[in-house]
Amino acid sequence: MARHREAVCRLCRREGQKLFLKGLRCFTEKCAIEKRNFVPGQHGQARRSKMGGYGLQLREKQKVKRTYGLLERQFRNYFHKAERAKGPTGENLIVMLERRLDNAVWRSGLASSRAQARQLVLHGHVLVNGRKVNIPSCLVSVGEEIMLKPKMHGNTMILEARNVAQSQNTAPWLDIDRDNYKARVVALPKRENVQTPPFTEQLIVELYSK
Repeated sequence: MARHREAVCRLCRREGQKLFLKGLRCFTEKCAIEKRNFVPGQHGQARRSKMGGYGLQLREKQKVKRTYGLLERQFRNYFHKAERAKGPTGENLIVMLERRLDNAVWRSGLASSRAQARQLVLHGHVLVNGRKVNIPSCLVSVGEEIMLKPKMHGNTMILEARNVAQSQNTAPWLDIDRDNYKARVVALPKRENVQTPPFTEQLIVELYSK
């Protein structure tokens, strides 16, 4: 399975903002953006050139793609599906990405990052309506219940992620029961629910429409 294998903190520095790719570390002073808020590379500090229209569009696409942990082909497939769906393509794209199972596990506070949530799903630790699902890209639907297997309830990383999540804003489309390590999808996510990091999805639409 293809995935990004390089240092993820470099991705945040390249985009110039926190993408929250490393979970709890992103909320501390150890975050790379806090230490070195410039483009990675030997000449990163000197690279301050202005970007034109294409550059802005490309950076926005890369930001969204990296936030949700996707590679180019998979991201493009999501875009084409969003194009065929009713409604604004950009909003459809963000909502579709939010509905991914690994994202829903992270939004529920059952993992400290999307990468950790993806690993939990791949290793078979996540149940959807009582049945094991090991496909991170599976889209959740209204009425479905997401739950961690009981053997994971005492896991140190899970407990730490749950404690931190209690102080964060919750996703209004999820009914979260942290005491029982589960959440229910009560509505489809809306574009206005996704505030961090900020996306300008119209730039992605313009990029792929060329």
